[in-house]
Amino acid sequence: MNESLLFLILLLPLFCAVFNMLFGMRLPRLFTEVMAVIGVAGAFVLTLLFWGYAEGDGSRAVLFTWLNSGTLNVSFALNFDRLAAPMTLMVTGVATLIHLYAVGYMREEDDYARFFSLLNLFVFAMLVIVLADNLLVLFLGWEGVGFCSYGLIGFWYRKLENAKAGTKAFLVTRVGDVFLGIAMLWLFALTGTLSISAINAQAALISPGVVIVLSLLLLLGACGKSAQLPLMTWLADAMAGPTPVSALIHAATMVTAGVYLLCRFFPLVSLSAVAMTAITAIGALTAIYAASCAMAQRDIKRVLAYSTMSQVGYMFMAVGAGTVAGAMFHLLTHAFFKAVLFMAAGCIIHLGGGENNIFKMGGLARRGPAELFWVFLAGAVCLAGLPLTGGFFSKDSILLALYTYPDPVYRVFWLIGIVTALLTSFYTFRLVYLVFAGEWRGSGHPHALPLLMRWPLWPLALLGLAGGMFNLPAFLGGGEALHHWYGTMAGRMLTASHDVEWMLAGLAAAIAVVGWFAAHWRYRTYQAPLENALSRFLLSGWQADALVDRFFIRPFNAMALFSWIGCDRTLFDGSLEGLARTATRCGALLLKITTGRLTTYLSAFAWGFLILLGWFLLKLVEGGGH
Repeated sequence: MNESLLFLILLLPLFCAVFNMLFGMRLPRLFTEVMAVIGVAGAFVLTLLFWGYAEGDGSRAVLFTWLNSGTLNVSFALNFDRLAAPMTLMVTGVATLIHLYAVGYMREEDDYARFFSLLNLFVFAMLVIVLADNLLVLFLGWEGVGFCSYGLIGFWYRKLENAKAGTKAFLVTRVGDVFLGIAMLWLFALTGTLSISAINAQAALISPGVVIVLSLLLLLGACGKSAQLPLMTWLADAMAGPTPVSALIHAATMVTAGVYLLCRFFPLVSLSAVAMTAITAIGALTAIYAASCAMAQRDIKRVLAYSTMSQVGYMFMAVGAGTVAGAMFHLLTHAFFKAVLFMAAGCIIHLGGGENNIFKMGGLARRGPAELFWVFLAGAVCLAGLPLTGGFFSKDSILLALYTYPDPVYRVFWLIGIVTALLTSFYTFRLVYLVFAGEWRGSGHPHALPLLMRWPLWPLALLGLAGGMFNLPAFLGGGEALHHWYGTMAGRMLTASHDVEWMLAGLAAAIAVVGWFAAHWRYRTYQAPLENALSRFLLSGWQADALVDRFFIRPFNAMALFSWIGCDRTLFDGSLEGLARTATRCGALLLKITTGRLTTYLSAFAWGFLILLGWFLLKLVEGGGH
């Protein structure tokens, strides 16, 4: 097979997106939906067919030369290697199930062609990031997912809050994009290339101080897309979009892009202990911040949104602790169980007649389809990290990496990870009890669930539960398959005695069970939401939006107002208008002497002649005196 066929993985969803943009509303609805599903399902099948190209050092495919100027030669090229292949398979596989689910979820939506076009385009942009051979191609996909998230989060734009949520996501992530753009230009200036592999190969030649700054720029760029501190305020509001969009953003696209960026540039960022500590610190602080916020949320999708923010924090901690394999392991398992949680949440909202408030739900274990309870519970136990689930094994590997890291400060990060795990288990089972236990508290009437909203949940639930079996740790008889698959890209090998591993695994299991029991004790019978200062503080996301408004938006608005009124209207417009008024007044004075009478003009001529004659005579007298 020709390696250029790798481009079909990208071009298939792109073609279907463009086709539906142009013709989707002119063709039968079923045809548009089938085209959208084929776009991502075909890419999934192609990834399986081309899997062999990832062996060894991977394969590089060039489509055309994009830029050629002086020393800059950038090709539109793809790199299908051991890091990209599993990520591509996950993105296309999960996206296929989400597209099928979306067909059922959006069956009453009139503007279906725009929705499925953007959904296909979203997957295309994410695949560009994953498969990019150089930074310019990566940046194309990076901006592409930002644009698509804007269009999909604000899909129901007739509601002002939805349009604002899309705009907020676009603007906040653009802040991170600025830092990534600076890093890209700086790396080109230092290395003379935008090839990611070439930059990583030359990373050791860059001075340590510059490596720190470059790594921090890449970190800030990753924070924007992955909703990590301080660029995290957009993600909770992004729940304004349709639920399939939320599932795609949180499981397969957008939010995982930042983690993948740091993994792709791990040979560079790992050269700086300062950068690695910063990555871990950002991940740890975001993890516990988001977990605490999730404990007080009342909107089912906002609980899951803060949960994603927290789990991505674990992935950042894994990168900072030197294990790319650990970060990617949690990324993959998280994609499965978070997709099923969001899609099941969409079913719950549908059953409740559009109700999102978990305190107005309840009793769905008996009221709704039994299968819905079981698939949601499967995702919940993975998120909570109960033993033998995929979430347990992937999270435990990150905690082990933190615990065994040589720097003592990482024990603090490990402790934060343990506390976050406890909070995660508590808010996860809080959600389960409030939604499924007790009696129905809502006012909505149940709606029938289309088959396409139900069966795609099962593969994801099973993958979430069994995902850890594909990468069992050595102390359980596994071979740590992902570490061997990634090879030199896997990061450091986690070395610890089996006693330490058993101890940490037992502690993680105990933490998850304690969180479950705490939620059972608090919510086994219905409890109204707390109304106190702490709950309001957590509900508002630690007042993050208010802080951004006070320290950034208001000063910016004040500066803009000063520039408009103080500079533009007063200085520039005032000066020009003042000159115009002066010229008008002078013209008015001259107008008074233009009477049109001959006697007036003759008198003025005579007086002028006499003044000139007098001045001339004065000069003659002065000249004669000398």
